[in-house]
Amino acid sequence: MAEQLFELGRKTFDTPHFRGITFIEVEAKSIINHVPGDRLPFNYTINPYRGCSHACSYCFARTTHTYMDMNAGRDFESKIVVKVNAPELLRKELRARKWKGEHIAMGTATDPYQRAEGRYKLMTRIIETLTEFCNPFSILTKGTLITRDLELLQKAAEVTDLSTAFSIGTLDEDAWAKSEPGTPHPRRRMETVRRLNEAGIPCGVMLAPILPGISDHPDQLRAVIEAAFDAGATHVSPILLHLRPGVKEEYMGWLEGNYPELVPRYMSMYDRRSYALQSDRTALSKNVEAIKKVTPRPKRPANSSLLWRSREEVTPKARSEQLSLI
Repeated sequence: MAEQLFELGRKTFDTPHFRGITFIEVEAKSIINHVPGDRLPFNYTINPYRGCSHACSYCFARTTHTYMDMNAGRDFESKIVVKVNAPELLRKELRARKWKGEHIAMGTATDPYQRAEGRYKLMTRIIETLTEFCNPFSILTKGTLITRDLELLQKAAEVTDLSTAFSIGTLDEDAWAKSEPGTPHPRRRMETVRRLNEAGIPCGVMLAPILPGISDHPDQLRAVIEAAFDAGATHVSPILLHLRPGVKEEYMGWLEGNYPELVPRYMSMYDRRSYALQSDRTALSKNVEAIKKVTPRPKRPANSSLLWRSREEVTPKARSEQLSLI
């Protein structure tokens, strides 16, 4: 069922970062979303935005724009839905008697630190509210803007459980520029991983998604893993690209324009399926684990036991599943 949103108006801003983007301001009926089933390690999410100016060619959430009579291509990247009442709704829902203080994941269907957040500052107020209620949460992002809220995250960590993760699928300049044109440079993201961990905010790296034939060479994987370990990442978890209906069509069009020689390979890998074969995914995992085993971690600081615990140790069910959404 489509989320119930009440449009308030549309705005455009003539500044370099926002040029070409329309912000659709809405009031949402609810903000804490229940995730059905038990496949994921969390039951509740918050997505203060819909659509994403990161413009990642492979983003699974592209199809959500079609629920609002917009397309999964350019509309998803340039028509950003802003739930302006998100912080106020959150406070109301956290106060409800039925709410049991469960973990809330953010960044599962839209990046909460995309460009719009620089203007609307919804995450600042959301973090403040979660902290006030001592409610555990996690944030997955590609947005280095998260450092703006570093002090707020430190305060939250004093009263509740929280973790963060950055999606960094490659450090390859060409692959990044073509597949994620609206994202911060991957090395800037890796530096943010370092800053978060040094500030006492556990932050891992999702090597995700790995694009077959584009970012899956062992040397490319090794570069990310080495940089992540050097940045003190709490975990490094790989996820192979998956292509859901609607997203597959957009991605294949992008592939044809940028890597036409790979189209036959992708047609074979994802023919009538959203996920690559289990054998392909297993082979990737083994490759990444082999690289991790021979990649030394820098010496642990004296009080870093929490920062160096892997997500598998902290939440056995989680592993890399949260980022399977991205």
